[in-house]
Amino acid sequence: MKIDQLIGVLSILLQKREMTASELAEKFEVSKRTILRDIDDLCRAGIPIVTRQGGGGAFPL
Repeated sequence: MKIDQLIGVLSILLQKREMTASELAEKFEVSKRTILRDIDDLCRAGIPIVTRQGGGGAFPL
């Protein structure tokens, strides 16, 4: 279910503080694009998630 995945992504980011979209995609067995949509949904819900692009890019919270 979508909400379970969103809560899971948020929970991991709160624990680890930083992960790449690829790492999250592998963890949840979904595509990187799905993770990017999930992050966008969390941001639209008012949860501040800062992203870094590039070689050292990740989702630090």
